[in-house]
Amino acid sequence: MKKFKFIDLFAGIGGFHQAAAANGGVCLFASEIDAAAKVAYEANYGLQPHGDITKVDIELIPDHDLLCAGFPCQPFSIIGNRQGFDDIRGTLFFEIVKILESKKPPMIVLENVKQLATHDNKRTITKIIDTLKSLGYKTDWKVLNALDYGLPQKRERVLIVGFLNHDVVFNWPEKIKHYKPLSEILEQTIDDKHLASQRIADKRQAKHTSEHYPSIWHENKSGHISSYPFSCALRSGASYNYLLVNGERRLTPREMLRLQGFSDNFKIVCTDSQTRKQAGNAVPVPMIEAVIKEVLNAAAEATRHQAQKKYRAIPVRGLSESCNLRGQSLAYL
Repeated sequence: MKKFKFIDLFAGIGGFHQAAAANGGVCLFASEIDAAAKVAYEANYGLQPHGDITKVDIELIPDHDLLCAGFPCQPFSIIGNRQGFDDIRGTLFFEIVKILESKKPPMIVLENVKQLATHDNKRTITKIIDTLKSLGYKTDWKVLNALDYGLPQKRERVLIVGFLNHDVVFNWPEKIKHYKPLSEILEQTIDDKHLASQRIADKRQAKHTSEHYPSIWHENKSGHISSYPFSCALRSGASYNYLLVNGERRLTPREMLRLQGFSDNFKIVCTDSQTRKQAGNAVPVPMIEAVIKEVLNAAAEATRHQAQKKYRAIPVRGLSESCNLRGQSLAYL
């Protein structure tokens, strides 16, 4: 794989980092405001993220080929207040804009919650796309589901891609027919601290009987319980009993990381509560990896096409008549 340089904004614990590195990327710069996430990031990648992106001197950010950013989603989420650009966190998108204006990376991949696609009668996504276009980027966006890219987690997210090269023809990655079974995600031996209380377990099982085993039970805000052979979306701020394995116990931090596509080589260096939060905020690695792969493929194909266009037909005199040509031919530079 050809090496390329990328930066990782709002980096969390490095889901974008893992996805880009798997495609041959080298991270030159990362930014993350959460202290515990920064500890986990440095422990796993040997790179200490800068802090608050609003306080980073853009001149210190190296030139790069790909800008990656899972910019804060709370302003657009159904569990947030959905104030969008009226929320100060929503304006962090414009920190990305400042970097794009200054560095002009040829490729961008952004991620956000599904609700971004419909927020404020689609005015928010329209504003984002129009802003990127004003900077010279050819863009496309789509809602993708981690369940379609090999993970047993229903996690729908908006992905936005952009290219400075307008000759790019981008195709979204094809779906994978089968996702990894829960049996490959769940740990065989767990600590008792992950067990739900007997009261909670009895209450759940009195309400619901699952058709699947193993399964992950989900209770929504209205108290309705459902269960599937996959997980509903992990949430950083969810209640402790939001998801229960077989209606009996909570997911372990390692299981949550696996549900996001992090391998067991990922070092857990923070507390259980912090790791749960970090996993809930992370991007699903295989889905992002598939998108970045197609971004790179599209950019490479456009570059090859442009190189071919540089060859122009010019007349060349004096070639052999055996070519059945009368004094001139066309040759390509």
